[in-house]
Amino acid sequence: MFCVFICVFCGQKILKKGTQNSQRPDTEKTQIMNDERNFDPKDEHGAKPSQYILEDETYAIVGAALDVYHRLGTGFAEPVYQEALEIEFGLRNIPFEREKWLQISYKGRELKKQYKADFLCYGQIIVELKAQTAMSSIDWSQVINYLKASNLRVGLLFNFGHPRWLEKKRLIV
Repeated sequence: MFCVFICVFCGQKILKKGTQNSQRPDTEKTQIMNDERNFDPKDEHGAKPSQYILEDETYAIVGAALDVYHRLGTGFAEPVYQEALEIEFGLRNIPFEREKWLQISYKGRELKKQYKADFLCYGQIIVELKAQTAMSSIDWSQVINYLKASNLRVGLLFNFGHPRWLEKKRLIV
């Protein structure tokens, strides 16, 4: 039996071979799947898994963020990356609203308080930026709470402050 897992850090598909009763996956039989072309539906039981939610849109946004990180590097304040990402979104024709105020609802009622997302892309993806040495679970919780409160499903969190790479996290509720 094969199981498909999605890496929360890089988004790669991981195909693990084992039995339903095994508690530990057999690491020798683990194969990383980079894209759907390498995935053979005959290797699993049941239907082929569906695509990610808003896969093409999030791919485009991540590509824009990576380009900004590779050109600017680390060490700037968050507003610098925000402005650069705004330019990159425009160059790539990614529809966005910068510093978009979003309504929070509670039990079907809208609250007076609102929050401001760094970006709302494609009208349905929250993009939050950080410029700190490392992301924490508090940052992830912030985006998850924004998603729940605004009834949106997908959020992207980018940290431009890490000294070696762009930290990115795709969050879904």
